[in-house]
Amino acid sequence: MSELESDCEIFLKNDGASGSLYGGNKVRKLEFLLADAARQGRSEVITFGVAGSNHALATALYAEQQGLRCISILTPQTNAGYVAKNLLAALSTNAELHHYSSESAARLGARYQQLRHRHNSGIAPLIIAGGGSSPLGTVGFVNAGLELSTQIDHGVLPEPDRLYVALGTMGTAAGLLLGLRACGRATEVVPVRVVRDDIGNLAAMQRLFAATNTLLHEADPAFPLLDFDVAEIRHEQFGRKYAVFTEDGMAAKQLLAQRCGIALEGTYTAKAVAALLADRDAGRLAGKNVLYWHTYNAVDLRPRIAGLDYRELPRDFHQYFERPVQPLDA
Repeated sequence: MSELESDCEIFLKNDGASGSLYGGNKVRKLEFLLADAARQGRSEVITFGVAGSNHALATALYAEQQGLRCISILTPQTNAGYVAKNLLAALSTNAELHHYSSESAARLGARYQQLRHRHNSGIAPLIIAGGGSSPLGTVGFVNAGLELSTQIDHGVLPEPDRLYVALGTMGTAAGLLLGLRACGRATEVVPVRVVRDDIGNLAAMQRLFAATNTLLHEADPAFPLLDFDVAEIRHEQFGRKYAVFTEDGMAAKQLLAQRCGIALEGTYTAKAVAALLADRDAGRLAGKNVLYWHTYNAVDLRPRIAGLDYRELPRDFHQYFERPVQPLDA
C-alpha cells in the first residue's frame, strides 16, 4: 500500500479472497466450526447477526456447500446498500432466515428454533456464536497469525510494528494476537472497535484469548500458555451506533478505492483504516512497518443474486429494499 505511505511503510493482508464462494475473515473461523458440526453428525447450524450480517451470509453459503443448512437469527440494523445484497445472496442458499425485533427476542427465537428443528429431525442444530467467535472459531485466526509469521520468515514483508484490524466479536483480533505471540512475534495488535463497547472490550477480548489458548494447550501441551498484552482498544472510530457510517470512515473508503483499488465497507473495514490513517497523519507511525488486515469479502455476488426477487424473503426483511439507505451511503 505504498500509495498511502508518508514516513512509514504500510502493508495489506487481504482476506477478501479467502474463499471461492465468499471471502473475508469469517471463512477461517467456519473452517473449524462447520467441520465440528459435521463431526457431531449435525445437519443444521444456528447463527446470529444483524440483517445484513456478513457472518450469517458466509455461514449460509459454506454450510450449504458442506451439506448442512443454516438457520439465521437476525436483528434490525441501520440500512445500507450491502444489506440488500447480502439478504439476496442468503436467499440464493438453502438457509432459513428469521428477523427478530431485538436481541432479547432473538435469544428466545434461537431457543425456539433449536427445539423446533430438533423435534422435526431428531437432531438439534449446532449453535455457532455471532461472528463465529467461539474459542474453536478463533483458532482459525490463530492459524492466520502463524501464516503471517511464516510470510515474514519468507521475506514477503518485514515484521510489522503495528497491525490494525476491525474489532467486532473479537475472534479475529484475539486469534491473531495469540498466533503471533505463539511464534514469538512482538507485533502490536491494534483492534479498532466497530461494535458497542459492551460487546467489544478489553476484558471480553482477554477472556476469549485465554479460552482459545486453553483449548489449544489442552489439545497439545506443546502449545504455550501466553500473556494477553493488548494495551488498549481504539474506540474513536465507532460513531453513533453499530453499522452507522462515519465521515472519516467514508473518506478512508474513497481514498483506498482511488489509490489502491481496495474496496472497503462502512461498518468494519473503513473504520479500521480510518484509525490507521489518523495515526499516520498524527506522526505516530513514523519509521514503523504497519500492516492493515483486510477482512471484507472480495467475491462478486452480482452473478449469484441476479434475477432474485426480494419479496421471496420473509416480509420483515422487505424494509431493507424499500426504505432509503443512510445518508453517507447514498
